[in-house]
Amino acid sequence: MLSRVAERMYWFGRYLERVENTARLINVNTNLIMDLPKVKHIWESLIEITGTRDAFDQRFSRIDERNVMKFLLDDEFSSIKAAILGARENARTTREIMPSESWVLINELSIYMNKHKTKGINRAGRHELLDEIIGICNQITGYLEGTMSADTPYHFIKIGRNLERADMTTRIVDVGCLNLMNPELEIGQYENILWMSVLTSLNAYQMYRQQVQDTVNGEDVVDFLLKNRQFPRGVAHCLAEVAAACQSLPRNDNALRSITHAQRTIDQNDVIALLNNEKLHGFIDDVQLDLSDINGELTTTWFQRNVDQESNPSQSFTQTHLFT
Repeated sequence: MLSRVAERMYWFGRYLERVENTARLINVNTNLIMDLPKVKHIWESLIEITGTRDAFDQRFSRIDERNVMKFLLDDEFSSIKAAILGARENARTTREIMPSESWVLINELSIYMNKHKTKGINRAGRHELLDEIIGICNQITGYLEGTMSADTPYHFIKIGRNLERADMTTRIVDVGCLNLMNPELEIGQYENILWMSVLTSLNAYQMYRQQVQDTVNGEDVVDFLLKNRQFPRGVAHCLAEVAAACQSLPRNDNALRSITHAQRTIDQNDVIALLNNEKLHGFIDDVQLDLSDINGELTTTWFQRNVDQESNPSQSFTQTHLFT
């Protein structure tokens, strides 16, 4: 398979997952602000989680609900709309590889977003918009899972999807911990609600309650989201899925080595002790660096093309990294 096709499949998986994750994140935090009406940093947290603070500051001088919604829904580079366009463009140039129903749904998602994106700025229409986006993303993922052959193209989609999931999970956990450890925010009394919102952002609340026989608390939530190998959005599970997909690909030694290093980072650290000693932020930074290294190894091994290809505009392709 051509390297540019592999790269487009990988980024299609990442962008589609990014659309769903961001929509879930906005939905949950909109509900959270109703439970915590006096806590004003909720909207700033959304910008921190997505890692787009510099881009936001270039467009807006104030962080408030309306500006954050405009940015996350309709920014040219760092929004749900931009991620949808990224997914659609990657699918368009490789649409003969994936089931036709998936391509139809991606077009529907793009058309729906362009037509209704302004509904999300105000709370009245926000849930309807985001629920529809999440639903279409789930349909696309279901079509791919149920009808696309589990060969090389699908392996790259799966790698992209799970690496994006792992990245978003670490971001949400990190910001949740920083919020609770910041004495200026004065939200200690809302700790239980905030950790529930972390779980809900990842659609993890029900599975957490099934596996953790205790009230929602920071130690168990962090341990569950980072180390649990059964929960699909847990970092450990996502890394295992990436490793399994890479096993089926040629020249996979360096990629598997970087994945194993990330798995070892998580397995060999006591995240509960790190949380109690307020060292979890540094640990999550290390995990995110490991995820970045995995992406680098994937790029070096399978996506980089030779000089002759790069000099030909018809064969060159540069992805836009929305979240840095």
